[in-house]
Amino acid sequence: MEFIYEQERIYMLDSDDKLIAEVTFPTLNGVANIEHTFVDSSLRGQGVASKLMEATANQIRSSELKAKLTCSYAIQWFPNHPEYSNLLD
Repeated sequence: MEFIYEQERIYMLDSDDKLIAEVTFPTLNGVANIEHTFVDSSLRGQGVASKLMEATANQIRSSELKAKLTCSYAIQWFPNHPEYSNLLD
């Protein structure tokens, strides 16, 4: 599984360059708003969303930002991963 990293987005494409997984987190005033997570139905149940969220949390941490959670998946994921609780705004 190979993610593509951009400043406010992490995503994955299939062999046909079709978007199959994505998380977006626009940043304003030192806070990254995790606003959207998408995983194609062909990947569901394989832990892709969790791996994507972990990659996002690590990128936010390495950028020395805080995280705001507006995505329903992020809201559910963060309480189950207390090692990232210090990122929450």
